Amino acid sequence: MKKNNHLELIFVYNADSGFMNTMLDIGHKIVNPETYSCNLCKMTFDTFSENKKWKEFRENSAFKMEFLHRDEFEKKYKMSFEYPVVLKKSDPITIAITPNKLAVFKSLDELIRAVQEID
Repeated sequence: MKKNNHLELIFVYNADSGFMNTMLDIGHKIVNPETYSCNLCKMTFDTFSENKKWKEFRENSAFKMEFLHRDEFEKKYKMSFEYPVVLKKSDPITIAITPNKLAVFKSLDELIRAVQEID
């Protein structure tokens, strides 16, 4: 894994925060997973909890990572993007992994590799 202790990433889910939104997302993932609109959510979370492999990667990464729902991101940073997206926290904030790229990942390993390649 590349080590970049200065790199800060912001992962923004294509979902809003809050209990009711979480319950709707869980239901959608269970009933109709093929139409669920957040591949980032699908890869990093199982139905009810964070994916264990992702959690291990995240906890052992040299990168600083922030995870936000789209409403939280827009409120905090006063900007918006197409979601889901992985951003580099720089001046200005830039896209590190596009929504289109996230949409075609077939596995968590592809996401992890893409994150490791960000510089």
